[in-house]
Amino acid sequence: MRAWRPSQFLVASAAVHLSAALLLLLRTQHWRWALGAVLLDHLALLAASLWPRSTLLGSNLVRLPDAAARRGEIAITIDDGPDAQVTPQVLAILAAHGAQASFFCIGERAAALPHLCRAIVAAGHAVENHGQRHRKHQSLLGPRGWLREVGAAQTTLEAITGQRPRYFRALAGLRNPFLDPVLHRLGLHLASWTRRGYDTRTGDADAVLARLTDKLAAGDILLLHDGRAASTAAGRPVILDVLPRLLDELARRKLKPVTLGSACNPY
Repeated sequence: MRAWRPSQFLVASAAVHLSAALLLLLRTQHWRWALGAVLLDHLALLAASLWPRSTLLGSNLVRLPDAAARRGEIAITIDDGPDAQVTPQVLAILAAHGAQASFFCIGERAAALPHLCRAIVAAGHAVENHGQRHRKHQSLLGPRGWLREVGAAQTTLEAITGQRPRYFRALAGLRNPFLDPVLHRLGLHLASWTRRGYDTRTGDADAVLARLTDKLAAGDILLLHDGRAASTAAGRPVILDVLPRLLDELARRKLKPVTLGSACNPY
């Protein structure tokens, strides 16, 4: 495995800190400028951590490769499952449309419902890594915390499905500079999305579908949820109303839903 290399942004951040430390040690008259530079650097790091589609902290798959886009491919990614009630219905909808998807599963949920993870893989979809516990403070983890969270999910999901996940998605896409070297160590790639439906916040299927299809193009990565999905006015998980309509729209536009792995490594 090639050694991990920090992004240019992280290299520049380290240089700012080292320069500031040197100026403080020398007690030069520029120490105030040094502290100001460090403060600005920390604000930039925070902004990069809060921007799910940012590539400043390391590589981040926000769209499929150009070759996949030329083939008319699109990726539907489904987070926070598996769910005992919703996931089987999602699989049935995908099967009826002949579509493939990538399921970013939570390790603890997968361990409780291993048969659903196996059903996902058996149907030709992919099970990917969404962390073991999926706690809200995940983005504050240090190197060891990230290794426990991501590594445990990697072990759990591989043991259940017999396949090692290739992609990781952080909770809400939030992360920090400590994540990238951990992903490299585990052989994982960070994946975010091109557009999302916010289907955990609203049960309005029309609104969710509109967000997903606005400026929709080949190569897009779409985000939905089978776990923690919002409910429609009729009490149904909104993904069950959105997904069939989305797949019909993709067919109308001659776009083919595929897994992230097959789009990025088709042969």
